[in-house]
Amino acid sequence: MARGKQPSKAPKVRKAVLTHTIADFEPAFWPDEQPVDNAVVMTMGALHEGHAALIRAARKQVGHDGRVAVTVFVNPLQFGEGEDLDRYPRTLAADVRLAEENGADVVFAPLPEEVYPNGTPQVRIAAGSMGERYEGATRPGHFDGMLTVVAKLLHITDPDFAFFGEKDAQQLAIVQRMVADLDFDVEVIGVPTVREEDGLALSSRNRFLSETEREQALALSRALLAGRDVAAQGPEAVRKAASAVLADADGIALDYLALIDPEDFTEAADDFQGEAVLAVAAKVGATRLIDNVHLIVR
Repeated sequence: MARGKQPSKAPKVRKAVLTHTIADFEPAFWPDEQPVDNAVVMTMGALHEGHAALIRAARKQVGHDGRVAVTVFVNPLQFGEGEDLDRYPRTLAADVRLAEENGADVVFAPLPEEVYPNGTPQVRIAAGSMGERYEGATRPGHFDGMLTVVAKLLHITDPDFAFFGEKDAQQLAIVQRMVADLDFDVEVIGVPTVREEDGLALSSRNRFLSETEREQALALSRALLAGRDVAAQGPEAVRKAASAVLADADGIALDYLALIDPEDFTEAADDFQGEAVLAVAAKVGATRLIDNVHLIVR
């Protein structure tokens, strides 16, 4: 070995601490007085590569010495009557491994009684008109429940940065609006959608698709890309191109296809120009899927 050269050190393995209570979370996330940047990634579990991308983005943002928390909580307030709360996958052991491998320091996986110690909360945060359209119209009260738990988790984790996926575009927009309107001291950062090689957006619900249904679900991303390809021709061309793909698709029960102004999540006018979100929601078999792309309309 050359003089002065030291043997290379193996990269340090970051061990994530699993916590279930606020009392245990706080000393695990803030183990000392040293001020460092910290970030949170909020999930409902069943983590996949899309969540891994969020965790890696959080780690990159705060640096090696910063702190990254991942929350795993299937929030009952986000599920309406007849929705799949009991069916929603719970895979905590695998979730902790994925979080740890991608840079998390702490996984906070509380039970509902820890988050809502007084039972179903009487006071909630309302998403307002932004939460009544599209996903909110299909799932009344969903975004109120989402904002309520996001606000609670922001108070518990007290992060400098919070990372959310762009696949849930309406959720991201509403969280950003809540943070701005209610003066939360946190920066909300969106992370681009992660897709399979064939274009299917990653989702915890994809595991419920049969092989045939998964093939049929590809029509959603094809429709969005068809709309994006003609964005320079204006809103009408975008809607027609995307609708044509879905009209020819088998096995798709369309909920909505919408070209949306991201400022307030209203339908873009026929003369709209600028950045927009082309969003789709549909049932494939018994599984409801959502997807979207950002595009510039001319």
